[in-house]
Amino acid sequence: MFVLGTAGHIDHGKSVLVHALTGIDPDRLREEKERGMTIDLGFAWLKLPSGREVGIVDVPGHERFVRNMLAGVGGIDLALLIVAANEGVMPQTQEHLAILDLLEIQRGIVVITKKDLVDEELLSLVRMEIEELLSTTTLAHVPIVAVSALTGEGLPELVSAIDELLGSIEPRRDLGRPRLPIDRVFTMTGSGTVVTGALIDGSLSVGQEVEIVPAGFKSRLRGLQTHKTRIETATPGSRVAANLVGVTTSQLQRGDVLTKPGWLTPTTMLTVKLHLLHYLHRPLRHSATVSFHIGAAEAMAKVRLLEGDDLQTGKSTWAQLLLDRPVAVVKGDHFIIRSPMETLGGGKIIDSHARRLRRFRSDVIENLRAREEGTAEEVIMALLETKQPLEFSALLSQFNLTASETRSAIESLTQQGSVIRLGQGEQSLLMTLPGWERLTKETTAILEDYHRRFPARPGMPKMELSSRLKLGAYSAPTIRKLFDQNIIIEDGVAVRLPTHHIQLTQAQQAKIDIFLRSLAQNPCAPPSDLIPETDLLNLLIEQRQVVKVSDDVVFATSAYNEMVEKVTTHLKAHGKVTLAEVRDLFQTSRKYAQAFMEYLDGKKITRRVGDERVLY
Repeated sequence: MFVLGTAGHIDHGKSVLVHALTGIDPDRLREEKERGMTIDLGFAWLKLPSGREVGIVDVPGHERFVRNMLAGVGGIDLALLIVAANEGVMPQTQEHLAILDLLEIQRGIVVITKKDLVDEELLSLVRMEIEELLSTTTLAHVPIVAVSALTGEGLPELVSAIDELLGSIEPRRDLGRPRLPIDRVFTMTGSGTVVTGALIDGSLSVGQEVEIVPAGFKSRLRGLQTHKTRIETATPGSRVAANLVGVTTSQLQRGDVLTKPGWLTPTTMLTVKLHLLHYLHRPLRHSATVSFHIGAAEAMAKVRLLEGDDLQTGKSTWAQLLLDRPVAVVKGDHFIIRSPMETLGGGKIIDSHARRLRRFRSDVIENLRAREEGTAEEVIMALLETKQPLEFSALLSQFNLTASETRSAIESLTQQGSVIRLGQGEQSLLMTLPGWERLTKETTAILEDYHRRFPARPGMPKMELSSRLKLGAYSAPTIRKLFDQNIIIEDGVAVRLPTHHIQLTQAQQAKIDIFLRSLAQNPCAPPSDLIPETDLLNLLIEQRQVVKVSDDVVFATSAYNEMVEKVTTHLKAHGKVTLAEVRDLFQTSRKYAQAFMEYLDGKKITRRVGDERVLY
C-alpha cells in the first residue's frame, strides 16, 4: 500500500486531476465546492493496472492554506507536482516544491495539466521551465507528463508512470512502533470517533490497545479501514481510518499521534539539522520565532542557532528548537519552519529529547555530526556521551532501527567494552566506559569522604550511597556491578572501600574497654551511663560483642545468650513466666527484666498474654 500526494499552485487543477483519475471528488467541504478551491486536505484512492492500490492526499494550493498542505505531505511515498500549462511555474509551485525537497521526497512525477489550452511550443517552454526548477532538488530528473483532465489525453500515460514508479519503491519498514499522525478527526454514525492518517513505522490490528500522544489518552481499535474497506491489520504505508473506543472527537486534534502505549514520549526541545531556503531575501536570526510543522502537527518554536548568530539563505546549520507545546516525534523525522507569510526552511531531527546545548562548541558539533551520519554503534556512543545513563527503552525513539537491530548494536558495544549495561531487558541502563569510570570515581570519592568523617563505622549504608549516586531504580544493579568489579565491598547493610579498616583512637578504645568490663561485672544489670556513643556502640553490635535491647539497656552477647537459654528452658518446663519471675531468675531489677522481655517479644521468641509470657 502506498500514499501519493499532490502539490502545486492554486487553480492548477490538482483536485480536477484527482477526480479524473479516481472518480472521487476530493473536495469534501461545502465551502470548497462553493468557492471552487481546495481549503483542507482531500482524500481519494486508485487501483492501478498492476493491482497495486494507492491512497491519494489532495492538498490546497492557496498560500493561505500552506499549513494545511503541510499536514498532508509528511507521509507520502510519491509526489505529483501539478503545473498548469497555461500559467507555468507560479509562487506556490516553487514553495510546494521547496517543501517536498526539504522533506526529502525522492520520487515524484510532474504533471502539466490543462494541456488542451496551449499549443506545443508553449507546452515545450513550460516543460523547460520545470526542468530548470527541479534541477537542484530531490525531484530532479523525475518524469514529466502532460495531460488534460477535460479530454482525458495523457491520463493513461500518467497512470502507467505512477504504477511503474511505485513498483520500484521498497515497502516501508516495520519497526514495531506504529505511528499514525492524525490529519482528520470526525464522528461516524453508528461507530463513534474515527481518525485518519498515513501509517508509518509499524502495523496496527483491530482490538489493539493504543495511546494518543501527546494527549496521553488510552483507547482500543474497534475497527480499521483503508479506502473504505474493512481490514483486520493495517501495514506501514497505508492510508488508515481507525475507529477508536472510549475517546471523543473533542479530546483529539490534528497533529496527535496514534501509537502503541508506553514508548513515544512527547517533547518540547529538539536538536536539528536546519536548512534555509535559497530564494529568501533575509537570513534567519538566532532566537527567531517561527511556526514548526511536522507530520500533521504544528507548534510555535524559538530557534537557537548553535554555530552563529544568523543563518544565511541557502545554508545549513545545527540548531535547537524550543517548542511552545509538546509534540510526538522521533529521530529522523523531517520538519518545516515558516513565518506567517512564507516557508523558511526545514530539516531533520537529530535528537527528539534534547538537552540545552552550549553554542559555538566544536565538540558539540562533532558529536552531532556523528549522530547524524554514523553507524548504529557510532550513533549510540555519541548519544550516550551527551545523555547518560540512559534506559535501553529510551533508545528506541532515538533511532530509525528495529528493537532487534538496536539490541544487536548494543550487544556489539558491550562485548567490545565500549558500553556498560546495568540490569537486564528493555529496562536496563546504559553508559559509556568513560561514563562508568566517572561513576566509579564518584563512588570512591563519596566513600573516602565518609570513611574520613566516620572512621569507626564499618561503612556507608547502601541506601545512603544509592541516594548520593542519584540512580533511582537503577541503584541496585549499579551497586552490584561495583561489587563485581571490587570497587566496593559489601559489609552487611553497609558498603565500604576495599582499603577501609576501622580505626579507633586511644580514647575510643579506652571507652570500649571500660564498657565491656562493666558488662562482665554486671551481666544482668549493665550500667547505662557507660554506654559509648552511637558509632562505637554500633561497631560493637556489628562485631556481635553486645546486644542492644533498648536505648539504655545493652547486654554482653554472652550474657544475653545465657539469659535467653534460661527463659526458654523455664517456659518449656512451666509454659509461662511473669515479669517478676524473670526479675528474680536473674537477680536484677524490673527495668532490665522488662527491657529484656520486650526485646524477646519483638524477636518473636516470646509472646505476651496478659501479664505473662509464653513461647512464641
